[in-house]
Amino acid sequence: MDVLRRERVTHVVTLPDNASAALVSGLESSAGPRVVWVTREGEAFALASGLWAGGAAPVVLIQNTGLLESGDALRGTAMRMRVPLVCLVTYRGYASLRVASPPAAADGALLGRPDVDSVAVLTEPTLRAWGVPYTFLHGDDDLPRLAEAFASAGRLEQPVALLVPEATT
Repeated sequence: MDVLRRERVTHVVTLPDNASAALVSGLESSAGPRVVWVTREGEAFALASGLWAGGAAPVVLIQNTGLLESGDALRGTAMRMRVPLVCLVTYRGYASLRVASPPAAADGALLGRPDVDSVAVLTEPTLRAWGVPYTFLHGDDDLPRLAEAFASAGRLEQPVALLVPEATT
């Protein structure tokens, strides 16, 4: 939350999941950025783009399943408008990638494996295909990457993503 304040984020547009619930709860109980709820993740990119066009500084916070659902809004709105938008994306299924060691390319057999979360298999290749730069935010030690993401989004004039893997126990 300190980094969001330093970067003068005005709104966090979100459809939260279990992994982001603590951050959203903290935001709602603070004087920090305003939380704006959406009913579908595709709305998050359109709403954030509109906020940016109106002079605000939004961030999108969604799960990777919602990222895939929102592809057309990301492409047709945020990318086309050249919105310098930071997207915090919780990475459901990340741990299953390490356990299963999937091949570089997805196929029906891989996507059907019960030990692999198929959304995890598709997350990074999809971001690459859409031209959205990304990096990982594994924990507090990686917080400088959040500030770097804001700088990158501004320099590139486009959305960038920070992938936040689920905590593993």
